[in-house]
Amino acid sequence: MFAEVRRKFPILLAQVRFEHTIFALPFAYLGMVLAAGGLPTFWQFVWITVAMAAARTYAMSMNRLLDWREDRQNPRTRGRPLPQGRLRPRDVLVFSLASLAVMVFAAAMLNPLCVWLSPIAAVVLGGYTLLKRHSWLYHFAIGIGDGGAPVGGWVAVTGELAWEPIILGLAVAVWVAGFDLIYTCQDFDFDRSYGTHSLASRFGIPAALTVSTWCHVATVALLGVLGVLMGLGVLYWVGLALAAGLLIYEHRLVRADDLSHLNLAFFNVNGYIAVIVFVFTVGGLFI
Repeated sequence: MFAEVRRKFPILLAQVRFEHTIFALPFAYLGMVLAAGGLPTFWQFVWITVAMAAARTYAMSMNRLLDWREDRQNPRTRGRPLPQGRLRPRDVLVFSLASLAVMVFAAAMLNPLCVWLSPIAAVVLGGYTLLKRHSWLYHFAIGIGDGGAPVGGWVAVTGELAWEPIILGLAVAVWVAGFDLIYTCQDFDFDRSYGTHSLASRFGIPAALTVSTWCHVATVALLGVLGVLMGLGVLYWVGLALAAGLLIYEHRLVRADDLSHLNLAFFNVNGYIAVIVFVFTVGGLFI
């Protein structure tokens, strides 16, 4: 049994692209340091990291489990471990539930409000995939799931909600929805034939890219509101300007008639944006 677990564990991590936790984790840390006005306690940092990594692993595992039959039909995704038979649905379900248990345990190690909010997080993170069977609004459900990261980081430190993390959470939500709108353009033909309700399949790729652009305009605007509301320093605004420049670059990479640079825009640029906003905000708190 343990030999089987050791054999499958790397495959389970690979199928959820564990390394892409970098997209959400810096914003969880951002909510954390803004709430603390600097560095949190060591154990707050540890349990926030564990909770966020477990939450994303749970969400991605449920996504892969709920979509595995669809993934088997899609040329882009049929090489994933579950459609290929290298994992069984039961393996992924157990891994997902184990990740959820770790998330709830980490929340319990932080404060009572984190525990009370964990069922809401579980429903949103575990169920957003189901929405794509009914509405193109699922892009925004994905955004809301990731937007919970900075809210969770704030609540983990303070034990209470406030307007600042909600604004930051909204900024992250529309940022994630915006780049998911870009990413799903590559599945335009499959989504239309299979009946998946992406915005691109419903209204066309140009419309999806336009809505994505406005989502990212809203991201910059909301981060600007946050900077004013919290009186953040010059370095924060430098970081925001760099992030805005990268978003412009991202949208120049992808056109309705040329999606060849889509993976560069999705995987590379967005990872840089998350790290830059975090680093410059933290730098501003200490300089």
